[in-house]
Amino acid sequence: MGNKPVRPEDVLPDGAEGTEFDGAYVRKGSVAAFIGNVLALSEVESRTPQWEEIAGQLRELKSALDRIGVLDVFEIRDPAVRALVDGL
Repeated sequence: MGNKPVRPEDVLPDGAEGTEFDGAYVRKGSVAAFIGNVLALSEVESRTPQWEEIAGQLRELKSALDRIGVLDVFEIRDPAVRALVDGL
């Protein structure tokens, strides 16, 4: 994005549901959904059906976060969740 400030509307214009990053479409809300799922995963018992469902959603969202660089600048605090996401 260069060496200028980036405003939300520079990334996603008003009314748009998503945009292309690195050759793939990324929906708005992907970052918030990923964060919500990371928080939810840290609150459920490992390897339960609920855990598997949340982990599956993280798996689907991770490629979008990789494309926009979120995981290059932010680290997941929970070591177990971070290890899971790193392995996806």
